[in-house]
Amino acid sequence: MNKKTKSENDAQFSGARLGANPSYLNRELSLLAFNRRVMAQAEDRHVPLLERLRYLCIVSNNLDEFFEVRIASLLANGRSDGESAEPPGLSAALERTSIECHQIVSRQYEILNQVILPQLSAIGIHLLRHNDRTDQQRAWIKTFFEQEIRPLLTPIGLDPARPFPQVLNKSLNFIVEMAGKDAFGRNTTIAIIKAPRVLPRVIKLPDALSPKGSSFCLLSSIIHAHIGDLFAGRQILSYSQFRVTRNSDLWVDEEEVKNLRQVLQSELQSRQFGVAVRLEVARSCPEHLAQFLLHQFAIAPNRLYAVDGPVNLVRLSEMIDQVSDASLRFPQFLPGLPIQLEVADDIFDLLKKKDVLLHHPFQSFQPVIDFVRSAAFDPYVVAIKQTIYRTGMNSDLMEALILAAQGGKEVTVVVELMARFDEEANINWADKLERAGAQVVYGAVGLKTHAKLSLVIRREPDKKDGNGELRYYAHLGTGNYHPSTTKLYTDFGLLTSDQKLATEVNEVFMHLTSLTKPKKMDLLWLAPFSLQKEIIRAIHNEAEIARKGRPARIIAKMNALLDESVISALYAASADGVKIELIVRGACALRPGVPGLSENIHVRSVIGRFLEHSRIYYFRNNLQHDVYLSSADWMNRNLFRRIEVAFPVHDKALKKRVINEGLTPYLKDNANAWILGSDGSWHKSKPHRTQKAYSAQRHLMLALGELSPTK
Repeated sequence: MNKKTKSENDAQFSGARLGANPSYLNRELSLLAFNRRVMAQAEDRHVPLLERLRYLCIVSNNLDEFFEVRIASLLANGRSDGESAEPPGLSAALERTSIECHQIVSRQYEILNQVILPQLSAIGIHLLRHNDRTDQQRAWIKTFFEQEIRPLLTPIGLDPARPFPQVLNKSLNFIVEMAGKDAFGRNTTIAIIKAPRVLPRVIKLPDALSPKGSSFCLLSSIIHAHIGDLFAGRQILSYSQFRVTRNSDLWVDEEEVKNLRQVLQSELQSRQFGVAVRLEVARSCPEHLAQFLLHQFAIAPNRLYAVDGPVNLVRLSEMIDQVSDASLRFPQFLPGLPIQLEVADDIFDLLKKKDVLLHHPFQSFQPVIDFVRSAAFDPYVVAIKQTIYRTGMNSDLMEALILAAQGGKEVTVVVELMARFDEEANINWADKLERAGAQVVYGAVGLKTHAKLSLVIRREPDKKDGNGELRYYAHLGTGNYHPSTTKLYTDFGLLTSDQKLATEVNEVFMHLTSLTKPKKMDLLWLAPFSLQKEIIRAIHNEAEIARKGRPARIIAKMNALLDESVISALYAASADGVKIELIVRGACALRPGVPGLSENIHVRSVIGRFLEHSRIYYFRNNLQHDVYLSSADWMNRNLFRRIEVAFPVHDKALKKRVINEGLTPYLKDNANAWILGSDGSWHKSKPHRTQKAYSAQRHLMLALGELSPTK
């Protein structure tokens, strides 16, 4: 395969350019630093105990994706010339990330085994290993194994007729070494057991067997305890659980395929068997068995992880879900609702009078669903247009679009089939929408449609002649139309009937469906056409203001800052005296606080209960206070290889809200904020002696919603 995937090109950009320039921080190490900040939440004694365990699970999930995508892409990029050996520069980069990954994983299991599990056990929540179980518990587990687990297992002894079996990506498996002869008198010594995915990974024991609390066992622990039962007459010498992580980036030549959906459905099956990039085994796994597995999967030794616990910590979330003690979780939070929505009878009448700004998850996402649902049943609505990037398997919004199509309205949905790890859900929705009569398109070839847009076109009745005219209503957001993430991610959304803005939203849809060049827009910044240029222009404008001796300031909040052109413009603006404050949740390649380069730039990251996801661009602009909300991070892929939109907030009251809710609290945060140093290290912000601890997220929960008091 000679052509590179987009992520391989992305890896080349970050490795060959950002990684080689001392003015920029390494992308991969910056991503791993983000996971260290998340892991620090698991060590924070102020965080409820089950939530601390959840943070460990989140780090594991993040590391899975890091290997499936970033490491896999670096490896694929390094070998794209057909050579089997890794280039020297790539080898050095991989070694640095390997050292950091091993340190993170080691610390994860230390926190789990030395802090989280002992503290849970002290309050009656036990994760039992075989040696911890009572005779009664072992008897119950023995019966459970025989009735529920053993019938589903298929041990595979290895011999020339049965080579090493296919192992699914991230699946739980066991390798067993035996002595003695098999049933046919042969010296087969190695067997593989696959744990069926239909089996739960965490099993709760009956309450009668846990009189002082709740007891749980891992599926891996139960299978370990009964491996001998699967190989009657054989002596078990050693065994270990293991898990293989594979390259999960789908490769599709979008310029050559005739039916993208059909090809993707086929490619989704192959994702489970991509190139192996990481091997996890139990710490007790004998060296020769680990080496045997490394050889089978062609994995370098530095990507072997021997762990003291389950090879997949993500599965411990199943235990979290089965514990009912509310005191071990974050206090209940009920999102609020803007007062005008509480009293409004008709969303369209309200939007004619004023725009509505929603700040999720502090304010409910339900008004956005109601906006689309109202359109589906409104007799005056003639058309609905919607972009979908991630929406999950169950979505009231998607069901409303289906009802609208079935009701005879013109429904157009731009579905992004290449949304990583959501491809299957999006394919299913595309099929349902088409069967309901909606027009489904997949955006522009080679460009992911990442913009968050919804448009309702309504023929407003005219009181004079009754014919009426078309009026546009729109929703523009920074986050996905996903029922789960809207409760967990911070995002902004704007509901508007500003005809100029909504007309430009319609132009974006016209561009996506017709594939014609979009018209010049006065309000929206559209990638890959104008967004990067407008960001650079706005930065240069602040620099020009600073050179004239006037105050200049930029504040930007985003998930990642990696684009070299934007970073270079920020460096230049800093040199001209612009005060720049950046709130970057994840990876940041900009190196702040370097004399002569970036001494006027400060970078912070906020890690809290909710995942920071909103993208906000603020430019002081001679007291014009320009505010843009966007779906785009300042990354090369967002600015040049995706359909993205940044939109202005013009209403003075709403603009003030964005600044006062989306920026100012995060710049004040001294409880959940981390500060990036010029050497690339992150340091936790702490209140000074005379200050009180201030959390931006807690402040917003109290200001916009209802937060239950902590006990």
